[in-house]
Amino acid sequence: MKIRIIGACGSGKTSIAKELSKRYGINYYETDNLVWERNADNRKNSIDVRDSMLNEILEEESWIIEGVHYKWGQDSFKKADLIFLLRPNKYLRDFRVIRRFVRTRLGFEQWNYKQTVKNLYTMIFEWNRSYDKKGIKDILELTDECSKKRVIIRDGKDIFKYIEGHFMGVSGRQ
Repeated sequence: MKIRIIGACGSGKTSIAKELSKRYGINYYETDNLVWERNADNRKNSIDVRDSMLNEILEEESWIIEGVHYKWGQDSFKKADLIFLLRPNKYLRDFRVIRRFVRTRLGFEQWNYKQTVKNLYTMIFEWNRSYDKKGIKDILELTDECSKKRVIIRDGKDIFKYIEGHFMGVSGRQ
């Protein structure tokens, strides 16, 4: 099974990908970890490195790829068996972003990067608002040719119901 999950910051992409990975024994990947070198400098990978890492993942028998990125990596949509577009309420997304910020700053939760007030502002007032105004429209256009395998989800729990309803007997490999 090959699953692509896309949604705005705080939409639940990582939580859902982790749970799907655990339930079905499929590796999950965050597009953020393809973009960024996860070290003390936290620099961007070159486009060649990023694309090479993505292509390696796409060659695997099964995968779950989650991330907000859509302007690159279109093959992840084309090669996916299912595309889940997460669209929870923007206030719920904002709450989740703020909760993640607080939890990581207090040391209750680990994250891939240092949470800063600037990041918090950027996620809520720049990225999430831009996603609602332009990103969602662009994603729908980009995935239009894949519309038969694209599912728009308001509540992340519906992904599990959808998979169980359409892929009963899936043992993690398809």
